Amino acid sequence: MYDLSKARQQVLAQIYQACETAQRNDESVTLLAVSKTHPSDAIHAMYTAGQRDFGENYLQEALTKIDTLKALDIAWHFIGHIQRNKTKAIAEHFSWVHGVDRFIIAERLSNQRPADLPALNVCIQVNIDQQESKDGCHPDDVMLLVDQIQALPQIHLRGLMVIPAPGHDQAFFDAEQLFKAVAARYPYLQMWDTLSMGMSGDLTPAIAAGSTMVRVGTALFGARDYSSS
Repeated sequence: MYDLSKARQQVLAQIYQACETAQRNDESVTLLAVSKTHPSDAIHAMYTAGQRDFGENYLQEALTKIDTLKALDIAWHFIGHIQRNKTKAIAEHFSWVHGVDRFIIAERLSNQRPADLPALNVCIQVNIDQQESKDGCHPDDVMLLVDQIQALPQIHLRGLMVIPAPGHDQAFFDAEQLFKAVAARYPYLQMWDTLSMGMSGDLTPAIAAGSTMVRVGTALFGARDYSSS
């Protein structure tokens, strides 16, 4: 039987080792468990093991899980591409959004965020190595997006999210430089603290380049079954 708690400890150990090599405090890196296609029972077991941040890509699947697990103190992250007709549900049910790459999406999320909830934490998704098959804004457009999004009342602009091509570790360092450039231009962005990058296969180089949040699915939950997604 697959041991979720053991898998989590192994990933945390990998994070610790990567941070030690990079001479960083391991507490500076948050583990985001990507639970898409995995059942609520697995999320509950991972929560019992100590995990609190969970990421979902598929909205309808995520909403079912959020309702099923509403008694748990989970921070839900939406990390998929965002269509306009899905912003209301995302604004109402998630704490974080990692895939904002257009102002209109951020504006809709802000307008549709319930007034009784804290501001939505948002990362701008950047197509850092400009892959044709990937979502995300062009690196040259980031400053304008920051300027626009940071003024929205129900948004906390937290940082950047990138998904480089496999083996393209330099892109992590490019993202770090862009992250620092935004911080230098907008020093009043007090919550600009999140560089969401690195997954099961490239966690170590991402942390070496300054990642503060790694999005790990397979190494935590095992192989995914997409047959019902």
